[in-house]
Amino acid sequence: MDSQVEPIVSKRINDAVSGGAATQEALMNLSILMKGSALSALAFALALVAPPEEAHAATGAVEAGAEFESGQPDTRRERRANRRGERRQTRQNNRGQRTQARQERRTERPAARQNNRAERRESRQDNRAERRSSRQNAQSERRNTRRTDERTVERRDAQRRNQQSSRNRERVNNRAERRGNRVENRADRRDNRAGNRAERRGNRAANRSDRRANRGDRVNRRTDRARRDGYRDGVRSERRADRRRDARRGERRGYRNGVRQAQRQARRDHRRWNRTWRNNNRYNWYGHRYSNRSIFSLGRYYAPYRGHRYNRLRIGFRLDNLFFSSRYYINDPWRYRLPQVYGPYRWVRYYDDVVLIDTYTGEVVDVIHDFFW
Repeated sequence: MDSQVEPIVSKRINDAVSGGAATQEALMNLSILMKGSALSALAFALALVAPPEEAHAATGAVEAGAEFESGQPDTRRERRANRRGERRQTRQNNRGQRTQARQERRTERPAARQNNRAERRESRQDNRAERRSSRQNAQSERRNTRRTDERTVERRDAQRRNQQSSRNRERVNNRAERRGNRVENRADRRDNRAGNRAERRGNRAANRSDRRANRGDRVNRRTDRARRDGYRDGVRSERRADRRRDARRGERRGYRNGVRQAQRQARRDHRRWNRTWRNNNRYNWYGHRYSNRSIFSLGRYYAPYRGHRYNRLRIGFRLDNLFFSSRYYINDPWRYRLPQVYGPYRWVRYYDDVVLIDTYTGEVVDVIHDFFW
């Protein structure tokens, strides 16, 4: 029982118990509000509490309310059945409408497809026609451009040929002019040579005659001196002999001193050798070797001693004179981008190395390892 119905039921029960004319009407209204099990419990309670007459009236009212309540559900079922039938009818109607709409759409689809196909075919044909026309236009444009390019190329070739022919003519003319000038210059030089020769011959003859006259004067002066100084010849001859001896001795000493001075000068040059020549780009032998590989390939090295093996030389090391003989000299160091030497120094090949040797002492002054291939 609901919370809203409970106060109403309690009020009706109080009215029925109190008795009176409204008892039967109150029970009828109460039976409407309550269902079967609740009505039976209520009738039992009234029979126990109320007097017999009032209890009989109350039970009758309750039974009438129960009959009324039992008859009411039939109308609800009928309404529900009617509603269900109406809903089924509406559903069937809706299904029939949907099936008709589907059939109509199905019948309309082939026509629409055919129309769409026709439209697509027409659009394809139009596009094909447009593409063909665009291709033809592009081909015609390319042909025109090719023709114009060929014409321009032909014109350029013609201009080049004309320019080349004019240049050749100018060269031929210039050659002829140069040849004529050369012939004229040769003739002029020949004439000048002949005139100079004649002048030199005349000058030589005049000089000869002058020298002969001077010689005659000298002879005369000598004869005069000899006559004046004839008595001194004995003394002068002895003095001349002494002077000649002294001169010979001085020449010998001077030769010895010259050799010693040359050796000293060579040693001084050895001390002054500057190894900073590698900082100069003129002597970039490393880059020159990669651009001229064939120059640095000298073939096999033959040592002066049989069974000799390679030793990595350093500055200050001394070699035997056979290792820096003339067969191992590098006579053209400029070809390998090496600096020029002076004094007793020589660039010498030692296996694949190049060595700067002091030929007086055999000492290694400078060395470059792996110089040749």
